[in-house]
Amino acid sequence: MHDLLRKQTIRLILCSFLLMAGLDAQSQKELYRQDHDNMDYYFGLTLSYNTSYLKTTKSTKFLASDSIMVSEPGSSGGVALGLMGTLRIDDHFQFRVNPQLIIGGSKFISYSLTHTKPGESSFQKQILPSNIVSFPFQIKFNSDRIGNFRTYMLGGIKYDIDLASNSTARNADDIIKLKRYDFGIEAGIGFNFYLPFVTISPELKISNGLSNLHQLDPALKYSNILDKIQSRMIVFSIHFED
Repeated sequence: MHDLLRKQTIRLILCSFLLMAGLDAQSQKELYRQDHDNMDYYFGLTLSYNTSYLKTTKSTKFLASDSIMVSEPGSSGGVALGLMGTLRIDDHFQFRVNPQLIIGGSKFISYSLTHTKPGESSFQKQILPSNIVSFPFQIKFNSDRIGNFRTYMLGGIKYDIDLASNSTARNADDIIKLKRYDFGIEAGIGFNFYLPFVTISPELKISNGLSNLHQLDPALKYSNILDKIQSRMIVFSIHFED
């Protein structure tokens, strides 16, 4: 996960350096979409790729367990398609709503067992499917525009609904149950590239869920050793603004 974040950050920094190197040449060219930043509001589309995982906090029963030795969350990738609406506050601040449908990105938790049933493997991997409708609400701080380029930072909150939640499922296979709704905070950085007919904005964002998604079931051995389960996500997006 950290390697992915580092690679994505490096890519964005390299893009900015390449663009900054050509700013002198750009300054001699026509400035595109000069009235765009003075618009009261505008809309756009979002394409995203994310890496998500679950942060787990073990309960006191984990130390007392003699059957489960290791419990580790894993990461997986997903894609998203969304709409975007931006409202101008002043020359540097904007309010943005960016609802998205996040497809894929199944989360999983791996277990190592010391005692197994006949025919049961000592390594178990519980896959928890996830299809999320996400509603982020963000404040953007924009830098001054330099030619056809600008940077911005953002922060905000999100509300997620997991359409694939198994919280109401009846499980006989000790599958952990996750709640359907999540609330969290987000922060990120992005770059605006002004083109003649569209503004393209690559963006890197970190999203941390604050809710405890774990629907504890003491009857399930994989559930009763865990206390909290919280969502974590790293998102690389490209926004197309009208």
